[in-house]
Amino acid sequence: MKLSGKIILLATGSAILGSVATTVAMKQVLFSDNSETISSYNGGNAVNGLFQVSQSPVQSTDFTAAAENTINGVVSIKSYATPRGYSQGGNGGFFNDPFFEYFFGSPNSGQRRQQQQQQPKQQQMGLGSGVIISSDGYIVTNNHVIDDAERLEVTLNDNRTFDATVIGSDSMTDLALIKIDAKDLPVIPMGDSDALKVGEWVLAVGNPFGFTSTVTTGIVSAKARSIGSATHSGRPMGIEAYIQTDAAVNPGNSGGALVNLHGELIGINTAIYSQTGNYAGYSFAIPTSIVKKIASDLRQFGTVQRAVLGIGISDLTNEIAKEKDITAVTKGVYVGSVSDRSSAKEAGITEGDVIVKINDVVTDNVAQLQEQVSKYRPGDKIKVSYIRDNKPFTVEVKLLNTQGTTNMTKASDFTDLGCAFKKVDDSTLKHLGISNGVKVVDVRSGSFRDAGVREGFIIYSINDTRVSTPEDVEKIYKSIMKGNGDEKVMILRGLYPTGKRGIYAVDLAPAE
Repeated sequence: MKLSGKIILLATGSAILGSVATTVAMKQVLFSDNSETISSYNGGNAVNGLFQVSQSPVQSTDFTAAAENTINGVVSIKSYATPRGYSQGGNGGFFNDPFFEYFFGSPNSGQRRQQQQQQPKQQQMGLGSGVIISSDGYIVTNNHVIDDAERLEVTLNDNRTFDATVIGSDSMTDLALIKIDAKDLPVIPMGDSDALKVGEWVLAVGNPFGFTSTVTTGIVSAKARSIGSATHSGRPMGIEAYIQTDAAVNPGNSGGALVNLHGELIGINTAIYSQTGNYAGYSFAIPTSIVKKIASDLRQFGTVQRAVLGIGISDLTNEIAKEKDITAVTKGVYVGSVSDRSSAKEAGITEGDVIVKINDVVTDNVAQLQEQVSKYRPGDKIKVSYIRDNKPFTVEVKLLNTQGTTNMTKASDFTDLGCAFKKVDDSTLKHLGISNGVKVVDVRSGSFRDAGVREGFIIYSINDTRVSTPEDVEKIYKSIMKGNGDEKVMILRGLYPTGKRGIYAVDLAPAE
């Protein structure tokens, strides 16, 4: 959960806010105007009706009920993996080229087999939190808590421990759904994050630094907050519509609960804004308006059914408004482009429109629009209100997926590259004289087609790593996208069924 950022302190002077007792003890409040006393304090009532000071004591807020009702519904999650050094066979990386080994073998193969037989123990690589959302063992957490883990260990608040299975995960929203084999578990009920108000008290429940069952409190500082542009982590944040709070959240809180005073789940704690990786005043949670949809998709399909409008968007700024002569609104989401075969194009939305509402919910910025659209699946219909030529319009939009259809995708589908992959049967491999490969099928718009890859191409290596299954391709793709390097390229080596060989460079960098 470590996000690098910056902290800016703006000092314009100093002030001291006294206690209530000190304030009430004041006998006179003077407002000077030409050295004359305008009004004086008199038991909290204004002289001459100029002002009134309340002496009513501030009522304390009781957090105990919310804490007691939610603390048992939050779990600790430990992730384990084999140390990376063992995966290289201890050969120092000198003969770590899979193509060299494929054609010539490895001089250290005997040593490697011996080390593989030793079965090195997995080591703990991470600690996070999770929230029980069903009594039969479904738990929602952050994707970065479980990512790259070979084994997950879940500890309940009563100290019972279970191994967990990953049902599905989504890097775009940084959410994951896991399951343990247990019954009659305590559940935190889902609340309505849309009804949450800025200034409302909230509690963060999790396991910071391994301190289990920790509860902190704060208020909602902002809603639909986008934080990707405010950090320098280089991590693609995907869909951003965070609840910002000042509840203390630290490493280990990732995936934990953000609850209201009714003990209802209104967010999953995910990120902090800090230079050190530890709490520095602001924390961010994914609202339940997104969590409910993602968790439901992962449970039902194993993957997220993502609907898109098919538009390039940005916040409406003063500069854009002046340039485009937009005077009817000062806030909204400006449509910079509309994709072909998209939901927006079919509904008649065009470049230059300003979207101001989705289903009558105000969308003052991109984060708010993303939050609203992310609630729906392909095939759902929504009402989009927009401004064109400084006049209001409303249109019904039938949402499509990234492939321009309403089809539901399966967990085995991998469409981020604009195509699908299929394991090659043994007879085809033998005929072509290769031992492994994955066939490219269903090529549509995307990175592969842009690189010139055609239907039927059989990939036997990506970036000098052999591939045999669609899962291998997806794993390599995710590894590349998570990397910190500027170059995000897939070098494909393979051949077509005719025997013609080919090498393709697939650029994965996002379009400017």
